[in-house]
Amino acid sequence: MALDNLIFAQCILYFLAFVFGFIAVVPLSENTEDFGGKCLLFTRGMWQNENITVSKQRFIVEEWGPESSCGFVTFVGIASLILSAVQAWRLLFLLCKGHDDSIFNAFLNLLISSLVVFTVFLSSTIVSVGFNLWCDAITEGGTMAISCEDLQDADLELGLDNSAFYDQFAIAQFGLWAAWLTWLGITVMAFLKVYHNYRQEDLLDTLIHEKEMLLGRSSRRSSDLKTGLI
Repeated sequence: MALDNLIFAQCILYFLAFVFGFIAVVPLSENTEDFGGKCLLFTRGMWQNENITVSKQRFIVEEWGPESSCGFVTFVGIASLILSAVQAWRLLFLLCKGHDDSIFNAFLNLLISSLVVFTVFLSSTIVSVGFNLWCDAITEGGTMAISCEDLQDADLELGLDNSAFYDQFAIAQFGLWAAWLTWLGITVMAFLKVYHNYRQEDLLDTLIHEKEMLLGRSSRRSSDLKTGLI
């Protein structure tokens, strides 16, 4: 019963990881489409006057962020999405059939979960830091009267759709950090599963050893009894 509860808890966590991964991937994909493939993360720029006679300012991008940053974050989100869906389905199947993972599979799941925890944490950090640098750039380090969130309603004249960038990355950050916490819980569950299997294996070895000792004592007693009768 305790093992079934552990598997059921893992199923719930994998389902939550799927949901949070979906929440993160969708706005990231939308932002990539809105920005024409350009990466907003770590983008540098400044506000400049259009010309000497006109005081109107426009935001000039000095250097767009590396596309590898956005590509890596999106890839990790999709990989987490697929992996959590597969694992949830597999564990649900095991739960319905009343089966359990082998010791090797449980240890493999622990390794995979640990790797996913690290990559999702790295992706979450990249998004948070990179987006903060973008907001610092378009608000001049927070010295402007308008906030980063309000600037998504203004036309930055970058030749792209910037009408939802703040909402997109706010949702993406929530999804990624929530997914990281969920995968952290999955890793803890995987460790408990490995520990439980190890204890079970150790208990089984102990029972086999005790059985062999009892059989050895029984055979010696029978031999001593036969010797006494002779």
